[in-house]
Amino acid sequence: MTDIVEIFVGLLLAVAILALLARKLHVPYPILFLIGGLGIGWIPGNHPVKLSPELVFLFFLPPLLFPAALFTSWRDFRANLRPISFLAVGLVLFTTVVVAWLAHYFMKLPLAAGFVLGAIISPPDAIAATAIAERLSVPRRIVTILEGESLVNDATALIAYRFAVAAVMGTASFSLAGAGAQFFIVSIGGILIGLAVGWLAVKFHKRVDDAPIEITVSLLTPFVAYLSAERLKVSGVLAVVTAGLYLGRRMPEILTYRTRLQGGPVWAMVEFLLNGFVFILIGLQFPEILHALATDKDYSLGQLVGYALIISVAVIVIRLLWVFPAAYVPRLIFKKLCAKDPYPDWQHIAIIGWTGMRGVVSLAAALAIPLAIQNGDPFPDRDLILFLTFIVIVATLVVQGLSLPTLIRWLGVKDDGSEIREEREARLQANRAALARLNQIGETDPAKADALQRLRIEYDDHIRQIVGDEPENAGTSMRLFSSEYERLSHEALQVERKTLIKLRNASVINDEVLRRIQRDIDLAEIRLKT
Repeated sequence: MTDIVEIFVGLLLAVAILALLARKLHVPYPILFLIGGLGIGWIPGNHPVKLSPELVFLFFLPPLLFPAALFTSWRDFRANLRPISFLAVGLVLFTTVVVAWLAHYFMKLPLAAGFVLGAIISPPDAIAATAIAERLSVPRRIVTILEGESLVNDATALIAYRFAVAAVMGTASFSLAGAGAQFFIVSIGGILIGLAVGWLAVKFHKRVDDAPIEITVSLLTPFVAYLSAERLKVSGVLAVVTAGLYLGRRMPEILTYRTRLQGGPVWAMVEFLLNGFVFILIGLQFPEILHALATDKDYSLGQLVGYALIISVAVIVIRLLWVFPAAYVPRLIFKKLCAKDPYPDWQHIAIIGWTGMRGVVSLAAALAIPLAIQNGDPFPDRDLILFLTFIVIVATLVVQGLSLPTLIRWLGVKDDGSEIREEREARLQANRAALARLNQIGETDPAKADALQRLRIEYDDHIRQIVGDEPENAGTSMRLFSSEYERLSHEALQVERKTLIKLRNASVINDEVLRRIQRDIDLAEIRLKT
């Protein structure tokens, strides 16, 4: 028990230090977490930390996928369903097949074992892709496609992985027709379970108005979806994603402002800590993997380096070879598609092609490979598959992740400002509608003239600011208030805070009163910066 507590405290400390260092170096968190885990793993005297695949699949995967789906725009996801499907299904299966052939041809792995390796390393990581892409100034559609792909591709890869492992184990014979039918059943089953869980969650949130209880239920929702689907032998990943998309679509209508204000920071903290834990733990696995591989005398260092180079380069090149035809060929064949959705810039396609970092799902699937097949023999080349999986994770996350900002600058890709324009139009319409309602109330109830006038002045100021706020470059956040108004308001709020603390220190008010008033001041400051 003491060891578990020490590991947990050590991980918290590592997350804090590495996150602070990543911020100073302007490096995405997942990359430095992984490098930090590698460094910690080599410290002499450290006890080896074994990452259970069941722990990853159950404890880490659902709560990391769920908020990504919860905050995904259903409109944008649906509008980009074709490119997302090409990447999340087509590219995953294509990568699986090509990697299987390369492993069989160059490394003499049995073809079924090669398919296991291919399925393991075929899906880019949801966490890494989103964490890196959202920090960079790129068009919103690129981020939408990457997020959508990373939500669905895990399900495709894990279904293919299940078939490949069964073939190696000798518990099932492979047939294309049977695999296709099973893939359809598992996918549809996961989606239906996710819809059912999402529907039940919506019913609950509609009937309960208690922020702590609702947040607790929201934390339970992804686990309920995942466990229910897995018990029924369908896709738990698709169940979690579907529940998140369904609930996210209804969330603005059913949650109160208290639940939204309190729930947002809770989920942000959960995501941050789990991201840190999982990537550090990935790094900590490498010494254990190398130790296991060192017991196998069949491989020289040169062979291992060569194999790692072949597979790492392959997964990068395969993605680049796939994305351009997938983007352009359908438009060449179907002219109506081209008229509706014109040819995208090749620079945008290149960025999507380069954003293929692997991560937690790949390692968890590799660790979940059985030790022995049905007849008792060792699973073919299990240690080599583990080694290659880890190298691919490191190579794609570090090489592609670190070079992505440079590539974006070199290609001259910038945010197209579509979100800013949508935000401005939405704010303008909302404020005008509110002002129209106030004018309507003023005509029917003159007794409220003083309060209405104060509100009219505020809304008129908002509208003038929105109409006059035209950012010069895309990606600039629009202001709801003028810069002078923000500066003066901030200064006034700081004076309020200092006065409250003086009153508390002088025992004029107690700490509970201080916290209540301070929360109102904090909300006012957040509103200024929204």
